[in-house]
Amino acid sequence: MNRFPRVMGMRSGYDPADVDTLVGRIEATLGRGGRDLAPVTADDVRAATFRARRGGYNETAVDFALEAFVVALETRAPVPARASRATPRGETRGEPTGETPGETTGEPTGEMLRQEWFETQAARAERVAFRAGRMGAGYDEDAVDAFLDRVVATLRGTTALPVTAGEVRAAKFDTVVFRAGYLIADVDTFLAGIADILDHR
Repeated sequence: MNRFPRVMGMRSGYDPADVDTLVGRIEATLGRGGRDLAPVTADDVRAATFRARRGGYNETAVDFALEAFVVALETRAPVPARASRATPRGETRGEPTGETPGETTGEPTGEMLRQEWFETQAARAERVAFRAGRMGAGYDEDAVDAFLDRVVATLRGTTALPVTAGEVRAAKFDTVVFRAGYLIADVDTFLAGIADILDHR
């Protein structure tokens, strides 16, 4: 399977086996592939090097993809627990397990914590900083910002017209050329993560 376009002719590119191994680990870390692969961090991806191989993967295509993966790894968030019934005074939960609820996963354990988790994601969407578009092309900044405003309101539950996970995944933005625009890969990757979060709203 070719994950990326290959270089033409007798040129050398990145060794496909090396690249595919790293991408497989990244996808596993992001929960998109097999979980039996060793996880990676954003710094691991930044430091990755590949052997050269004639007819290998196009370096630019791989580098662009890895930049997007770095953003995904740095902005990924734990999946929230569904709202659970608070324990009334005088009642106890099941047998103690020796673990603090949410200690190992960071997941909320009740409605209050669940809302705090969504507030955290809203704040993250408010302060996200996308890089400038490459080669003079990128997503229209005003359009992306306006859409993120809707996302933030949805995460906070302050809008009568919330945006759905499906709408986030299907979002399209005008591409601007030779003026300020957001790096397309950054926006697409961030919104993919937001859509996963909204699946739990």
